[in-house]
Amino acid sequence: MNNFRSIILAAAAAAAGLSSCQTDKTVSDAAPEKEMALQLYSIREVIGDSALYADNHKEVFARLRDMGYTGVETANFVNGKFYGVTPEQFRTDCEEAGLEPLSAHSTRQLSAEELAAHDFTEAMKWWDDAIAAHKAAGMSYIVTPWMAAPTTEEEARTLCDYHNAIGEKCNVAGIRYGYHSHSDEFTTSVGDKLWIDYMMENIAPENMFWQLDVYLAVKAVQSPVEFIKKYPGRFALLHIKDKHELGQSGMVDLKPIYEAAEQSGLEYAVVEQEGTGGDHTIMDGVAMSADYLRRADFVKATYREKD
Repeated sequence: MNNFRSIILAAAAAAAGLSSCQTDKTVSDAAPEKEMALQLYSIREVIGDSALYADNHKEVFARLRDMGYTGVETANFVNGKFYGVTPEQFRTDCEEAGLEPLSAHSTRQLSAEELAAHDFTEAMKWWDDAIAAHKAAGMSYIVTPWMAAPTTEEEARTLCDYHNAIGEKCNVAGIRYGYHSHSDEFTTSVGDKLWIDYMMENIAPENMFWQLDVYLAVKAVQSPVEFIKKYPGRFALLHIKDKHELGQSGMVDLKPIYEAAEQSGLEYAVVEQEGTGGDHTIMDGVAMSADYLRRADFVKATYREKD
């Protein structure tokens, strides 16, 4: 993985020296190259719907690379495919553009019957196939993007057991398993605990990391930095996010979040952007976010351990 990282950064650096024919705003070729992925949900109107790539996906991937993105995180896994193509083809498409197929938002929800019976039998069969597909796609992380909050403590225990079981299976396969936070985990209670604290206490750190969405934490009136301090080392991935383009709203102060990277256990930051704050396109918007991070002196070139 570290060798691939070197290849990605070298390719991106070489691309930065070339003139680009695309017109995305505020792309600064002079800004330093840094590892950062884009959650493809951000550009779903460009890359294609939940079932199939747009025909121009190779051009889109090349533009992301030119903006400075070095990896992607998917938001679609259906019937063993990513955006309608095989895992192998998805990996090829990413790597040909100089992008790392870093991670995926993929999961299998438990039915009401499975939840009540504490029965993961069929779910684990799904996970066997899913893990194999994500490995074939070259991904390092699988992230459950959301799961319905429990209504009883018994459901809470079952969900924690389920996450532990998934994490154990991922560990055996050599891929990391994580959970993406929203606001619900900070507002739902299980007994006398918040749901997010209950999960932290009942899911083994080695079985599941957290992908803290820093914007949604702020929306839930939580300090991302204080939460990181409360659970150090649990946040291998972060969703770096603001109301629209990074650094524009004044709602999320990214500097202390990045400065807490060692405490958080950060390995890779993933940009997610929902909409734009002006009359520009979403591709212009994600270019502006990339440029913000590339110019920010508090953002390091990489957060993964070196050889």
